[in-house]
Amino acid sequence: MDNFQTVLRFFMNQKATIGYSFMALLTIGGERVFSMVSFQCPCNHDQNFAYGLTFLLGPAAVLLVFGLFFSSRLWRLYTGCCLNPMKLCPRGNCFNCIRVLMDIFTGACVAPVMWLCVALLNGTFYECAVSGLNENVVVELFCKNKTMKCREELARVPCERSKLSKDERTELLLMLRAQSQILGWCIIIIASTVGFLGTCLSNCRSKVSYLQLTFWKRYMEKEKEQFDTYAIEYATKLAERNLKSFFENKDPESFPFPNHKAWEEISALYTFCRSEQYYSTLQRYVERADRDFSPEKRPVMDLEHGIEMT
Repeated sequence: MDNFQTVLRFFMNQKATIGYSFMALLTIGGERVFSMVSFQCPCNHDQNFAYGLTFLLGPAAVLLVFGLFFSSRLWRLYTGCCLNPMKLCPRGNCFNCIRVLMDIFTGACVAPVMWLCVALLNGTFYECAVSGLNENVVVELFCKNKTMKCREELARVPCERSKLSKDERTELLLMLRAQSQILGWCIIIIASTVGFLGTCLSNCRSKVSYLQLTFWKRYMEKEKEQFDTYAIEYATKLAERNLKSFFENKDPESFPFPNHKAWEEISALYTFCRSEQYYSTLQRYVERADRDFSPEKRPVMDLEHGIEMT
């Protein structure tokens, strides 16, 4: 039993690493599926570049949108900002808002960068895209000291329809694949270096020690888990109370509920302050001596124009 708890604790502490590893496996699998099933290079000068670039950058753009869409920090910062722009920059701290947005965008870029690296290391999409370029620099690079036939057949090199000899076609494919893999490794090196330097800068400017920062992260994880549990529990109780009132045709029972102002305060993004050493906006709210204790006896929402959330 102790061994099982040790293993479980290890996996819980390595959730981020396991998550990124799983994302990498999904990216590799998705790239292979695209390459083998749906990707068919047209092999002509007019379409190669657009077709290859679409398969190279299209999934990366979709993954970036998904990363932003599923970012709870983004929606926590953005929700309601049209009606109250100060939510984006509480206390006039625009620098912190920009920093949070950069953190959100950086986190959303992990999956797209993985896709680009895997796709470039494989080389299939890059070969199709670059072989369709008619730019003199590209043609001179691949067909230097070669016949005009190389220039005419360059777009057909990724396919079996090229009229070049097998040796010439293999040489051109190796050049295209080598360029693609070099570009892929450059992205990996740059992303790794930027990530490492960003982590170093963030830790260097940290207002708390390493151990307290570790505790802070653990606390935020546990608070989110407990909030989800409590939210489900209270939502269930409220639904049961409303259904009971409806079917029994009587007034609903009193149901103490946090007021609108309380929800607004705990929904704000928390920034560390030495004068207020709390670990979240929730802790800062519950420990305030002057907080508003008056609950909403009737937990309702004023929906504009009668539009109901679904």
